[in-house]
Amino acid sequence: MPPDSPLTQTSPRVAAQLQWSGWTDRGRVRTLNEDSFLGLRFNAQGVERLGKTGDSALATSDLVFAVSDGMGGAMAGEFASRIAVERITTLLPPSFQKPALETREGLTTVLNNLFVEIHRALAYVGGSYEECRGMETTLSLAWFTPGWMRFAHVGDSRIYHLPAGSNSLVQLTEDDTHVGWLLRTGQIKAYEARIHPRRHVLQKALGGGNQFVQPQVGRIPCHSGDRFLLCTDGLFQGLTDERLVELIAAAVPSRAAGAESLEFNPARGLVETSVAEDGRDNTTALIVTVL
Repeated sequence: MPPDSPLTQTSPRVAAQLQWSGWTDRGRVRTLNEDSFLGLRFNAQGVERLGKTGDSALATSDLVFAVSDGMGGAMAGEFASRIAVERITTLLPPSFQKPALETREGLTTVLNNLFVEIHRALAYVGGSYEECRGMETTLSLAWFTPGWMRFAHVGDSRIYHLPAGSNSLVQLTEDDTHVGWLLRTGQIKAYEARIHPRRHVLQKALGGGNQFVQPQVGRIPCHSGDRFLLCTDGLFQGLTDERLVELIAAAVPSRAAGAESLEFNPARGLVETSVAEDGRDNTTALIVTVL
């Protein structure tokens, strides 16, 4: 996991175009899909929700993508994940092109405040309605500006980076679980983490009984050919890192201006393959390619 030091790096050559695809599936066991995902384009003039597939220039607008995995009784988990992604649409756009984002402190402040406000909204709804009591959610967010991808994260959903020309998938986010900590500190191996009985037990999430939640925040440069994967834990339950790389690399980006099309949705292929292999949980993926 790269440290926050990339915030001090010199800006790379500006990335001009992004292409994305997203898909979600309830899996083969769950009756509800408590996952949500978001694509958002915004600038000083307004905000636009994005479809499941498409492409867009970064010259005049920022693009944000997020995945959220809700938890709670009845439909509370579904509401929690929806609240998280919906709040992004109102809370993040006012930060468009703020000079403070060029410093580590400014970026951390903006993203911390975003997650705190989402956490407060979930705690309020959970405390106001019995059927929503205890609702909580993960949230992994990727914010693309010219030349950079800024991210913030809480929970055990993930953001991966597949650098251009590489066959090595880099996990940018840290799982907020005890098993994730055991893996990071070298106390267990990766294969042990995949089968550990407490691998899904969260130490940190938005909402629920958590009093204070501080997200992991970072920034890395974007280069042509880089790919990013945002996903909930249902995806990597069914697929190893090697298989993820194979499937992502098999999808050749198209430069055609993209109407929504099932013919080119690499995220759908990823999700459906994972559900076929495992399918015990809701499964969501967003793939973002730098063109």
